[in-house]
Amino acid sequence: MKKQLLAIGAALCLLLTACSTSQPAPQQSAPQQNTPAAPEAKQPEAEKVELMISAAASLTDALTELKASFETEHPGTTLTFNFGSSGKLATQISQGAPSDVFLSASKKDMDGLEEKQLIDKATRQDFTGNALVLVANANGTPAITSFEELNNPAIKHIAVGEPETVPAGRYAKETLEALKLWESLSGRMVYGSDVRQVLTFVESGNAEVGVVYSSDAVISKNVKVLATAKPEWHKPIVYPGAVVAATQHGDAAKAFLTYLTSDKGKEILKKYGFQ
Repeated sequence: MKKQLLAIGAALCLLLTACSTSQPAPQQSAPQQNTPAAPEAKQPEAEKVELMISAAASLTDALTELKASFETEHPGTTLTFNFGSSGKLATQISQGAPSDVFLSASKKDMDGLEEKQLIDKATRQDFTGNALVLVANANGTPAITSFEELNNPAIKHIAVGEPETVPAGRYAKETLEALKLWESLSGRMVYGSDVRQVLTFVESGNAEVGVVYSSDAVISKNVKVLATAKPEWHKPIVYPGAVVAATQHGDAAKAFLTYLTSDKGKEILKKYGFQ
């Protein structure tokens, strides 16, 4: 009987041991790892563009003011100007000088580039006009008050632009030819390389009178207008603008022309005496 009790006790011990070893081991949670946040995608920077604007000298003041407002409304685009006589600027473009937009003071110079396919014909448009005026030094007492009186012997020097390259000089020649005065006055002519130099001749007293645009007279406190040429004396004074065919910045160049012909652009041009 004692042996049977010992056997039963041993069996119970074995059963309890088996149950204890069959308990599943407590699971340990894996340590959490911090996943780095994905970097924010960088926004592409706006393309920076520098536009070279070849513009008639008479546009100097108006475009200088327009530059600030245009660049504010078109961040990333910078305007650089090359001012001069329209004829010389057209020659530079013909010879490959870098330019994105051409703003001429005459139809003739723009026509020349269009014939050579050096401008984008589809972008060409007349954006403003002007008038031709006879001016004298503001502090002087001129002996005349009209174009018709330019043959007065008291007038020794008459400043005009070089007719071959300066549109204002070309219009001045047409005016004086219409009045039959060009030949007789040829010995008194003082020629300027652009219309602003003509203005300077009169301001400095190197010429008693000069023929410039009304827009030039508006910006100078040192000259006064004696007379305005009649429109029938010369060809219409229009300013055509166009994108240069060789530009690498076609969209920006077109945006500039659009701004120039917008209400804001027209307002600035009118402020400086353009029509």
